[in-house]
Amino acid sequence: MKRAQWLRASVLGANDGLVSVASLMIGVGAASSTVKAMLVSGLAGLVAGACSMAIGEFVSVYAQYDIEKAMIEQGNTNDGDENKEPLANPWLAAGASALSFSIGGLLPLLAGAFINSWSVRLGVVCAITSLGLVVFGAIGALLGGAKPYRGAIRVLIGGWLAMAITYGVLKLFSSFLHVNLSSSG
Repeated sequence: MKRAQWLRASVLGANDGLVSVASLMIGVGAASSTVKAMLVSGLAGLVAGACSMAIGEFVSVYAQYDIEKAMIEQGNTNDGDENKEPLANPWLAAGASALSFSIGGLLPLLAGAFINSWSVRLGVVCAITSLGLVVFGAIGALLGGAKPYRGAIRVLIGGWLAMAITYGVLKLFSSFLHVNLSSSG
């Protein structure tokens, strides 16, 4: 059961990285046609997101660790010694969270890294992200005991919404404020 929880958390972390980095790149693509702007934004999103996920997971698991340790010290556990599981490791949780987010975030980042044409780059980032969303959604559903196609569709639609909203907001913002980041090549 614990391994299934870790696997599910890893799949969700990878999905978060995929959606966050792809949405950021596509959003910046609404205001800039340059490869550099999209890649820098994607890399910034990957690093910031992985750090955020790691720190959040570390704090959360460390709080759980403190509670479990206090309960053990107070003798408030009802389990016999044979049922005791090792205490959660906040460092391992933080590393796993950062790694899974980074793996997911690398998909759109690498997909757009070598394509100069703005429209082709956006299309490839969207296509690779969509494929990743379907795979991560199906795996997450399987690990949760649900039908894979339902999970895949749900995650795909959610990812598409995130990308579309980010693109739309940044397109509107850049048009309204006459922001054009594409002049630097």
